[in-house]
Amino acid sequence: MHAPLRLTILAALFASLLICSVLPGTAADGSADDNARILAGVMPRADSPLAGLTREPGWQQHARSFDGAWKNLETRQLSKIRAWSTKNMISPHKAMFYMFSGPDFLYADVFFPEAATYVLSGLEPVGRIPDVSRLRRGSLAGTLAHIRSSLGSVMNYSFFITKHMRSQLRSGEFTGTLPLLYVFLARSGKTISDVSLVTLDKEGVEQPASETLVKGAPSGVKIAFAGSDGKPRTLYYFSTDLSDGGVADSGFLKFCGRLGDADSFIKSASYLLHSGNFSKVRDFLLAQSATVLQDDSGIPVRYFAPDRWELRPFGHYVGPIGIFPGRYQRQLSDIFRRAPPIDFGVGYRWRLRESNLLLAKKKP
Repeated sequence: MHAPLRLTILAALFASLLICSVLPGTAADGSADDNARILAGVMPRADSPLAGLTREPGWQQHARSFDGAWKNLETRQLSKIRAWSTKNMISPHKAMFYMFSGPDFLYADVFFPEAATYVLSGLEPVGRIPDVSRLRRGSLAGTLAHIRSSLGSVMNYSFFITKHMRSQLRSGEFTGTLPLLYVFLARSGKTISDVSLVTLDKEGVEQPASETLVKGAPSGVKIAFAGSDGKPRTLYYFSTDLSDGGVADSGFLKFCGRLGDADSFIKSASYLLHSGNFSKVRDFLLAQSATVLQDDSGIPVRYFAPDRWELRPFGHYVGPIGIFPGRYQRQLSDIFRRAPPIDFGVGYRWRLRESNLLLAKKKP
């Protein structure tokens, strides 16, 4: 055998052995949906090349843990929010915006189940597209435990704790928001058909992501999926600076504007829209939104002009939590005086009988 041919065969054999040694029973061609289901502790399709991972004790423990957590969350929160949304979120629009969301598709979906296009945004990085077949041998259990830890606050309190998320999304085998978006999609019964990394030019036109991003350009992911109804839907998440300086040339607001009138959701937003440094996003939401659903950390109520907006309060307004002094709104106290109760918790005031939601509908 000629030496070059022998070397070629040996190289191919070594590569195949290397792939097989990453994790037993896996292959690098598992679909995005298969990967999402593995990370979410949900059985993949029977013929999935990743199905062998479900025999590992670490995955089985992960699945049991998530099964219990999601059952509790469904009873305590999600079923009640769905009932509230069905009753109150009538005439939904095709697009929904969720600024300052981080990877919180969970609450975007449960409050706005009819949206066709979801646009989430925050500072948190996107990360690489997860491929569990490339995990180092023996690392699956630790990776799944890290995901459970990263989701702890949003499942218990309804929001991500920013300072914790910064470190959690930058460590572990899978970094960024994508693994958590995968979990929420799979656990919400969605089927992922395609995932691609994207960016935006200054005119807000979507572009394939390149290795080197233009300075200030949003880093994003586009996920095509369907729910139980089979209707095609799209989820975008953009890692981008939403301050006035950040959105000035990023193209992000132009991209959102191309989607037309939308429903907007603001929750646990650190009262950033109370600041003069986020006036462009605030003005955009007021101009582009047909409805705004928010807790008191969203747009200050004084910006909802009575001749343009109908306000419907739900729950109880008791003011901001202690780490946000100076954000009390006396006008909200008056508005919520006769508000109907809600039977779930949401936002920084996540305990029952402390949570508030304001549904603002733009008048014709």
